[in-house]
Amino acid sequence: MSIDGLTTTDERTMSATEFRSKCLGLIDEVFETGIEIVITKRGKPVARLVPYRKRPKTLFGIDRGKIEILGDLDEPLGIAWDAEEGLLDGK
Repeated sequence: MSIDGLTTTDERTMSATEFRSKCLGLIDEVFETGIEIVITKRGKPVARLVPYRKRPKTLFGIDRGKIEILGDLDEPLGIAWDAEEGLLDGK
């Protein structure tokens, strides 16, 4: 979970009545923690309170620092592909 990220998997659920009585504090809590709140009426989800996030201008580089490349991406795997078998047999 990250306030700067685009998605979060953490959420909690509460009734519309409870939300109405605590809404100003819940708005601050959602912004600070990034945990979404699903608001229900009669047990059915009707709305979701999520933190506001600025969308990046481009998705290029959005995962910088989150992904680690292990090994050499260009290194041969050591297995024969079906497409290569015809080339090796001279067909």
